[in-house]
Amino acid sequence: MSGSDALRLERSGRTATLTLVRPPLNILDLELLGELERRCDELAALDDLQVVLVRGAGEKAFSAGVSIHDHTPDKIERMLLAFHGALGKLRALDAFTIALVHGHCLGGGMELACACDLVLATESARFGQPEIQLGCFPPFAAALLPRRIGAGRTLELVLTGRTFDAGEAARIGLVHDVVAPSALDAHATRLVEAITAQSAVATRLAKRAVRAGDERPLGGAIAEAERLYLRELAASADMAEGIAAFLAKRAPIWQHR
Repeated sequence: MSGSDALRLERSGRTATLTLVRPPLNILDLELLGELERRCDELAALDDLQVVLVRGAGEKAFSAGVSIHDHTPDKIERMLLAFHGALGKLRALDAFTIALVHGHCLGGGMELACACDLVLATESARFGQPEIQLGCFPPFAAALLPRRIGAGRTLELVLTGRTFDAGEAARIGLVHDVVAPSALDAHATRLVEAITAQSAVATRLAKRAVRAGDERPLGGAIAEAERLYLRELAASADMAEGIAAFLAKRAPIWQHR
């Protein structure tokens, strides 16, 4: 299956869905990672895009991780560059990204899910970073997870390589909501509808401001949030429409610009 066959991109309105189509385990290999990076470049060019859903096909796994065959000495550097390049492009999107996780979410699969802004999981989901059992560690998770769950918790998960359920993932802050398998799509749809009911300009700039708060010291983050607000949002047609609609006591009509 080629990279383009193994990663399906669908768009509906201001929402896009990226589906890993390599069931049962949706393994990430060099070809698929290259396709993920290319698809993220396409999505980054869509100014009105508000939400990107990331999911795995089949019932068994979101993704069980990166192909072990790409960890050989002749491929490992290319694999790391491809993996971090793809996940970096996903994290950089101005659209809000949501991982829809079911079944196995392990190794690079867990890193892919955590590269998204929010993780929704079913009760069947199982998480883990088992790389230590192969004599290695997950570089992306080592850098990213301390921001989400703290250094101590990250070390415990990385150094033991243990798997854990969706309930624990929610308690430690990796997962936003846990639902029954039959309820995952409906839950995601409600969230998508709530976001896409807003101005695309406002939601995308809001994400950039929050990203600055996550990645920069406080003073620099505040300065960047204010710059985005004053120089970009305040100049938009949608902010003017939102204020005018409020004063006129009517619903706003967003132009998404």
